[in-house]
Amino acid sequence: MGSPKALLEYRGETFVGRLIRVLGGLCDPVIVVLGHDADAIRRQAGEGAGFVVNPDPERGQLSSLQTALAAVPAQAEGFLFTPVDCPAAERETVARLVDAFQRRDASTVLVIPRFAGRRGHPVCAASVLKPEFLALPPTSQARDVVRRHAGATQYVDVEDAGVLTDVDDPEAYRRLAGSLK
Repeated sequence: MGSPKALLEYRGETFVGRLIRVLGGLCDPVIVVLGHDADAIRRQAGEGAGFVVNPDPERGQLSSLQTALAAVPAQAEGFLFTPVDCPAAERETVARLVDAFQRRDASTVLVIPRFAGRRGHPVCAASVLKPEFLALPPTSQARDVVRRHAGATQYVDVEDAGVLTDVDDPEAYRRLAGSLK
């Protein structure tokens, strides 16, 4: 991308700054995982989050999720996760997800937003899944745990296309930036 994704701008905020703002107050604590360019990202991230450093960011997103999960308080009922390159979900959407998670029945372990029939981010997971995510081998992905619990997943249909945003390349970023015009 030419610069850290966390520092790309969307609606006048960096991706990481926007996610901290959107998740803040709904999630406590907000944990940001840093890897490459950690100092620059931390300086520009703003207030409202704790930071942990992924000791091996070359391993990818799963290692970042596992690093964050190690910092989640033991008493947490659940956790919400989203990659930094998925910055467009609205605060109201996250609030709906958190509310659905808090009201879920005991057999539900995942709450996932869905727009136009497609699953998106952020994902809410019950703490009972934390050991499964932590035990995933380096060649796995978080979606392996999500798929394993498909029958215990509650989908929340939303009118927020931002839950599907995933900025993996310059073209995806141009589309996101173009959606603001």
